[in-house]
Amino acid sequence: MASFGSRAPDFDLLGIDGKRHTLASSRGPKGLLVMFICNHCPYVKAVRERLVRDCSELASHGIGSVAIMSNDPGDYPEDSTENMRKIAAQFRYPFPYVLDETQDVARAYGAVCTPDFFGYDAALGLRYRGSLDASGRVAIPNARRELFDAMVEIARSGRGPVDQTASIGCSIKWRRS
Repeated sequence: MASFGSRAPDFDLLGIDGKRHTLASSRGPKGLLVMFICNHCPYVKAVRERLVRDCSELASHGIGSVAIMSNDPGDYPEDSTENMRKIAAQFRYPFPYVLDETQDVARAYGAVCTPDFFGYDAALGLRYRGSLDASGRVAIPNARRELFDAMVEIARSGRGPVDQTASIGCSIKWRRS
C-alpha cells in the first residue's frame, strides 16, 4: 500500500475514446483522482451515478479524474473494451476511462479492489486512500460524501483528512499466469 505523500505512479494507457491518457494529461491544477473501476462489480454499479456527479463537481475545484479498468476481460467479458464504451456512454462518464491491459498500473498503485480511490494533491502526492462514502452495494441516502469532501479539502489546502475509511468492493481480477 502506498504511503501518504508518495508520488502517483506514471501511466500511459489507451482510453475507450481511442486516445492515450497519461498521468500528466489526467491531472488538474489542484490535484488528481485516480479510480480503479470496472463494469461487472456490484459495488461499482452501485456508485456510478455518484462518481459522475462527484467527478463533474470536482473538476470545478481543479481536480482531474481518470478511471482505470485493470480486470482481465478474458475471464470477465462484461469488462471488455466494448462494454467499457457502452457503460461510459450510458452513464456519461465525464472522465477518461482507460484500459490497463497488462495490469502493471494497478500493481504500481497497489490497487486491490473496484472501486479503489487514490486522491493526489497538486504536486501528485497521495493524500486520500479511502471510500466514496459509507455505501456498499446499496446507496445510503444522504451519506456523507467522503471522497468528494476529501478532494475538495486537498484542492483547497493540499492536505487530506486524517480519518479515512478504506474502500470496499470486488477484488481486482488478476490474469492467471
